[in-house]
Amino acid sequence: MLDWTDRHCRQFHRHITRHTWLYTEMVTTGALLRGDAQRHLEFNPDEHPVALQLGGSETADLAQCAKMAEEWGYDEVNLNCGCPSERVQKGAFGACLMSEPQLVADCVKAMKDAVSIDVTVKHRIGVNDVDSYEFMRDFVGTVAEAGCQTFIVHARNAILKGLSPKENREIPPLKYDYAYRLKQEFPQLEIILNGGIKTTADMGLHLQHVDGVMIGREAYHNPYFMASFDARFYGDNSPVKTREEILACMVPYIHRQLELYGNDGKGLRLNTVVRHMLGLMTGMTGARSFRQILSDSKKLALGNPELLLEAATRMQQVALQEKTREEQFSE
Repeated sequence: MLDWTDRHCRQFHRHITRHTWLYTEMVTTGALLRGDAQRHLEFNPDEHPVALQLGGSETADLAQCAKMAEEWGYDEVNLNCGCPSERVQKGAFGACLMSEPQLVADCVKAMKDAVSIDVTVKHRIGVNDVDSYEFMRDFVGTVAEAGCQTFIVHARNAILKGLSPKENREIPPLKYDYAYRLKQEFPQLEIILNGGIKTTADMGLHLQHVDGVMIGREAYHNPYFMASFDARFYGDNSPVKTREEILACMVPYIHRQLELYGNDGKGLRLNTVVRHMLGLMTGMTGARSFRQILSDSKKLALGNPELLLEAATRMQQVALQEKTREEQFSE
């Protein structure tokens, strides 16, 4: 989810679900230790529970970054052992680490020794042409010995040569049964399933076999899909915000962000926040008009967050026109 689940995206998602754990985009240790750490680590207080996902393979660097995560107030630090991008491969981390389980174990131990918050691992089921259950089982077993209790299983192989990151999310077949078997063999561990999950019905089925599920692309492209999570999975039957109420909540937030960061040289623009909301109306009549207005470069250049409300109003107008047209045809 690199360049997607930034703090603005997470703030938006928190208005949809109060309890779902939110994860940052993957942040490399180099970006924190030698770059703008504040830009990567800053988050909004109401994002909790929120986890920082790290990319790296140097034990000392990971330990230092985990400590930074704890000091900034994160609830969990997650080590990425599943990203297949070329940039990550050149840095010898991400999915490459599945071939070095002892190194991952050493990294986990270094991080756990440095912090009191949870240290978790996200990984694939295999690398390149190695995709046996035993390979993944042995990886998890070795890392668990270092104290890791939670494993997030992206149930596809990672093909490091010949497939793009996008293709790696679509072409290697999903093998959910690997995660199911993992939970059976390691009942004491928390096993969370990731990959290709798009409906709450699918989530319910998976939760009969594993402890949790992680949603990536579907949560981004169809975010209101998460509106039922609190009641269904957390037992919270509090009123759910409507799509329009969510937009109304985001308007003052964007105003504050533009006031704080819009003129500080960091390049914050209206589109920096608004782009995460393009999928809010997915499946609704008039959703295309909503997206068109939020993608209008001239309107975005004006920097007025009220554009969100304008887009919602336009969508409602289109929906009314469609309804009137249908009623006329049915007479």
